[in-house]
Amino acid sequence: MKRSVLAVSLAVLVVVTAMSLLLATRHPITNATETQSPLLGRLAPSLKGPELGGGSFSLARERGQIVVVNFWASWCGPCRVEAPELSTFAWHERHHRVQLVGVVFNDSLAAAMAFAQRYGSLYPSLVDPGGVFANRYGVTSPPTTFVIDRHGRVAATLIGPTSARQLEAVVARVRS
Repeated sequence: MKRSVLAVSLAVLVVVTAMSLLLATRHPITNATETQSPLLGRLAPSLKGPELGGGSFSLARERGQIVVVNFWASWCGPCRVEAPELSTFAWHERHHRVQLVGVVFNDSLAAAMAFAQRYGSLYPSLVDPGGVFANRYGVTSPPTTFVIDRHGRVAATLIGPTSARQLEAVVARVRS
C-alpha cells in the first residue's frame, strides 16, 4: 500500500513539474485568426476623433496609405501580449506609407493612458466614447484588427492577438 501511494505521488509530481516547465517556457501565441467580415471590400467606416494624450486622427486624411486599425483595451490579456508586437510593426512600417492606429475599446481614459505608457505605444490611439467606432466596425471584443487599403476599403479583418510578422504579411498582400 505504501509503495503504491509513493508511486502515484511520484507520478503526480513528475506530471506537475513537466506541466509547470511547459507553461513557464512557452511563448504566447500571437497569431490572430483572419476572418470574414461584412466590411470586407467596402469603404471603411469613418474614424475621426481625439487621440490619447492630445491631437486628433482622421481616417480620411490617411487616404493613399494602408491603415491598420487595432481595437484594444487595458483590461484585455491578449492586448497586453500583442502591444509590443504592434509597436514593432509601427516602427518597421513608419516610412512605408503604412499607418497604425489604435482604438480604445470600452476602457477608462486613465487606464488606457497608463497602458499606452507602460507598453511604449509607438502609434496613436483614438478615444472611443460610448463605443461609437466599435459599433461601426462591428467589434464585440478586443483585440480586433482591420487592414484598410490605400483606397479606404477594408481588406482584412483579424480577431485575436496579432504579431508584427503576421501584420507585415497581410500588409504585403494588400499592397500587391
